[in-house]
Parts: sequence; structure tokens; C-alpha cells
Amino acid sequence: MATPSVQEIRPASLDSTSESPALFDGTTRLYISYVCPFAQRPWIARNFKGLQDKIELVPIDLQNRPVWYKEKVYPQNKVPSLEHNNKVIGESLDLVKYIDSNFEGPFLLPDDPEKQKFAEELIAYSDTFLKEIYANFKGDIEKHSGPQFDYLEKALDKFDDGPFFLGQFSQVDIVYAPFVERFQIFLKEGLNYDITSGRPKLAKWTEELNKLDSYIQTKADPKEVVDLYKKKYLA
Repeated sequence: MATPSVQEIRPASLDSTSESPALFDGTTRLYISYVCPFAQRPWIARNFKGLQDKIELVPIDLQNRPVWYKEKVYPQNKVPSLEHNNKVIGESLDLVKYIDSNFEGPFLLPDDPEKQKFAEELIAYSDTFLKEIYANFKGDIEKHSGPQFDYLEKALDKFDDGPFFLGQFSQVDIVYAPFVERFQIFLKEGLNYDITSGRPKLAKWTEELNKLDSYIQTKADPKEVVDLYKKKYLA
């Protein structure tokens, strides 16, 4: 089970006028953006493992980034990144695994080899899932994106010992949740398409996700999601 909930006040995003934290002072920092679904992945992992006091959250304003972030923290100038043990690592999938392996708290992968193998398969597929959906917002949603949501529906049917991909909440749910969250909001509001219609497992999955404080606290502002996606993909 997840560690008991810690209600966290979101720190203000740092922009080009903000001074940098005292970098490499022994503090572990997770650099994110509140609007970035990739950054939401390790943020959920941190919360689920109860690491709010061990990993400091440092939100970056992606529209007005501080110069010191690229120069002193992460030359790729993207989020997420993690400052830990005097080094900085990035890439959301790597960070979810890194946080799970290198910090205390409930493990986000079960011991069952079959479930581990299925987890690897689903996580490896996530890039394809995203590319297929992002590429087809202007086309026939059911024809082009429907099969991707059907893929999730089928995957959620594999194990029956819980509502999540591996039964219990895991790295796999963390990998997909930020994006399904945004797709569900945008496709419903922007294109009148309900991703859970005819997909009861997916509907149950989103319902159960929204009972987890560790996830709820990371969710994006729905209006911002719709506005951003309309501007970016439907303009």
C-alpha cells in the first residue's frame, strides 16, 4: 500500500528572475513542470513512496526558464530531472525506475516474474501509444486512437487481482496515468470523444487512480490542458 498521504502545498514555479537553489548541497531535488506529463511520472512515484521529505520538488516555468537550470543543472534544459548524490539524471521512464530502486517506500513492481515481464512490455509500448494518439487529434479519433485505448483495455484485463495494470498500483500505471488524464479531458471537451465509453476496465482504472492522493496531488488543471491542447493540436 502507498505511504499515508502527505498534503503538500505546491511551491511556486521558478522562472528567469528566480535564483537557483543551493545546488549540489546534498539535497535531493526533482525538477518538474506542473504542465508537463513526463515530469508528472516521477512526481507520482515520489509521492506514492512517501518521499515528500526526502525529495524536494522544484517546479520550473517552461515558458520562461531560469538560465541557471540549463547551465548548472541539466544541459538538455528539459524536465523532469533529478539531482541526487551530486549528479543529475533525466528521462521520465528512467527516473521512475531510479526512484523506485534507490529510495525507501513501497516497491512499484511486484516480485511475480510474469507481472514484471508484462510491465516491461507495457512500458516499452508507451512511446508508441503516445505517438499514435498525438499524431491523430485532427483525424478520425475512433479509427486512429481508438485502438490505442483498446490496447489499454485489453492490458487491464490480464490480471484480476486489482484494478491496475499489474493488479496493484505500479510503475506501469505511473507511466500511462499523466497522458490518459490529459487525453480524457481534451478528447471529451475538445472533440466530444469519451475514451472510457465501451471500455469498462479503463473506466474503472481512471476511477481508482482518482482515489490515490499520491496521484491526485499531481494532476494538471483541466482548463489549462484543454486550452494548451486546442492551441497546439487543433489550431
